[in-house]
Amino acid sequence: MMIGDPLRDVLYAVVIGYALGSIPFGLILTRITGAGDLRTIGSGNIGATNVLRTGRKGLAAATLLLDMAKGAAAVLIARHVWPGSESAAAAAAIIGHCYPVWLRFRGGKGVATLMGVAVALAWPIGLVYALVWLGLLYVSRVSSLAGMAAAVSAPITALVLGHLDYAQVLAPLALLVLWLHKANIARLRAGTEPRVGTSRA
Repeated sequence: MMIGDPLRDVLYAVVIGYALGSIPFGLILTRITGAGDLRTIGSGNIGATNVLRTGRKGLAAATLLLDMAKGAAAVLIARHVWPGSESAAAAAAIIGHCYPVWLRFRGGKGVATLMGVAVALAWPIGLVYALVWLGLLYVSRVSSLAGMAAAVSAPITALVLGHLDYAQVLAPLALLVLWLHKANIARLRAGTEPRVGTSRA
């Protein structure tokens, strides 16, 4: 375990977190499997929900798992190498996913990566996140609604469990997820948000 200046450790954690978070797995997987450029399909988003619109359920599942894994990896690496910097790595991973420099800062909406972060920070937070996400998705069939509700559940669960330090980083990340879903929120209010399994115009 490396021990060093706290500020330097945080900076290292941010760099690692952003680098991992900015890997566009959805775009990479669809390209190497010949499914096309994900940015020209459906919503143009690089996340698992849009990958599902290619008709490749396996690719969508792989994207979901890899996006979760990169968020979790950022937190776990930071915790092991630079103890105390995991919250910074968590935030950087989400920012990297949502604003990857390689894609001119046009990335995903952070729902899957935030779940990976939540699980790695404290598994009970991740468990509640998963239950809210999957439960609401099953009931409503609206991916955006389920994802936003899950994101909001993370800081609330952290507070309930006494993880004030994690709640302080998860709250702004949840707000970022909501901000990135502003178009979805407008469609939800208008009743035009597509459901999982239906095509998007």
